[in-house]
Amino acid sequence: MRLFSLLVAQGVPASEADNLVAALEAGAVAGAQSEVVELDGIAPASRGSLFADGWDEGVTAVSEALVGIADRDWVRRGGRSAGAAELAVHIADVRQRERADLVRLEAYVRKTVLPRTHPNTTARRRVLEALGEAGGLCTARTVEMSSGDVILCTRKAGHYDPDDLPGFKRGKSDGTPGGWHLASGSIWSDAGAACTPHAAV
Repeated sequence: MRLFSLLVAQGVPASEADNLVAALEAGAVAGAQSEVVELDGIAPASRGSLFADGWDEGVTAVSEALVGIADRDWVRRGGRSAGAAELAVHIADVRQRERADLVRLEAYVRKTVLPRTHPNTTARRRVLEALGEAGGLCTARTVEMSSGDVILCTRKAGHYDPDDLPGFKRGKSDGTPGGWHLASGSIWSDAGAACTPHAAV
């Protein structure tokens, strides 16, 4: 079952994984049979000829039984491994629970986390990215000088206008970004050496 799940996780189709595991199971029985055959003729001599005859007959019987098991199981399963059906059901159940958990998590994020984030903040952008809804945001980025962290603009795509100067460029301390990029308290233009313009991403 572990081998089956590992094969599926690596992208092997379930039917092919079934065949591989079933072949492995049949091969394991056949391998045991080849070891049993080697016991023929090695009964302890001290036990006598009658014991030796019974020993050899027992080896033959077990060997034939193992060959029959390997052949019968392979034919009966038609390439299906013993635990594949049960494992497939288990995997489907796990995936269904994971999907249900993701639905509950998404609902929680939308109802509780998103409303607590402020517009044009990195925190809000991260929440939107987690929800898969950051596609409409600007992709310009820069390096924050104080921390060295890369930050992305939190405004909508297409907002950039280098001629619409932010407040601090016009002698005002109101924090308005004008047409420049904005992420929390950081305001920047595409002209900076550490900036990646929206158009280049």
